[in-house]
Amino acid sequence: MSSSQQSEPPDSSSHTSDPSPQVIRLPRLALIGVALLLFGVSFPAASWPAALGWLFVVPIVVAVWVIRVRTVVNSDGLAVRRFVGSDFVPWDRVRGIHFPDRRWARVVLTDKTEKSLPLVRFDRLPQLAAASGGRITDPYAAAEADAVRAEQESASESTERPEDPNP
Repeated sequence: MSSSQQSEPPDSSSHTSDPSPQVIRLPRLALIGVALLLFGVSFPAASWPAALGWLFVVPIVVAVWVIRVRTVVNSDGLAVRRFVGSDFVPWDRVRGIHFPDRRWARVVLTDKTEKSLPLVRFDRLPQLAAASGGRITDPYAAAEADAVRAEQESASESTERPEDPNP
């Protein structure tokens, strides 16, 4: 191949330390549920529009919620979009993250206040850890590393045989 036909390498390699941002949101497939809600609301609202016409607002509100609410985790911090309002928390203000009783995660700030992270649950911790650049630890990876280390230690102990005192 001549040099004019060779492709240029990418600007950054896959081994760079700059993690890609992770967007945690509802899948767009949830809008099918909104369409079904609109279908279900249309019959009562169309049959008595004066009293039940307001029901058409419910699918609109749910659609806006599905489209708008998200948490973006990147190397700069946490960007949170709620139904009403947005917020950005830089990493230097983050003290920790906890998961209260089956709800969304809450970030604890340095001034000991808390903010919720919409749609972030415990199973999203690997995504958070990857995008945070090591500021959040991945408990799944830590448990796996502990298991590998324990397996290596047990393997090294089984290969070492004590010397027989009787020649």
